[in-house]
Amino acid sequence: MPKIKEIERTPNPDAMRFVLGEPLTNGVTKSFENSAEAEDDELASALFSIDHVINVYYVDKYVTVTQDGKEVWSDLLRKLAPPIREAEPQMHLEEDEEVHATKEVQETDDPRLKQINQMLDEQVRPYLLADGGGLKIIALDGNRLKVHYQGACGTCPTATSGTLYAIESMVKRIDPEIQVISV
Repeated sequence: MPKIKEIERTPNPDAMRFVLGEPLTNGVTKSFENSAEAEDDELASALFSIDHVINVYYVDKYVTVTQDGKEVWSDLLRKLAPPIREAEPQMHLEEDEEVHATKEVQETDDPRLKQINQMLDEQVRPYLLADGGGLKIIALDGNRLKVHYQGACGTCPTATSGTLYAIESMVKRIDPEIQVISV
């Protein structure tokens, strides 16, 4: 059972990140945007059963929970802590093949997409993870790169402004014609 070492605020006022004493997964990222997606995941299901939880994201020693903004954090944290403490490590999990990019993106022969995904892996995703979230590439339609924020980043006010602008600036070094949109 993981011990909660710290509870950290994220840039998103509606998300908190729990730092655990030991890993919950072996590097596998799990992202759930609703209870239906989480029905086969014991931890995520337990967290979604708590009123006001709208997103669960976890990897290694980190669990990020996003709420709908209608609950006082001090009250909600008392409800979230027990299921996180009782969670069993899941070292057998296999990575969701589409957690960082859709199959279409992974199977593309477009060199721009390969470069963009590598750049995101090296320069963006580690920082988003530090803030309790992640980023998935949905598609490159013409010159429109569609991305989807995960975890705390999904409802963060700065994700659709500052972070998106920074990502677009990096992507424009690969192809100046590409516009990045969040979906």
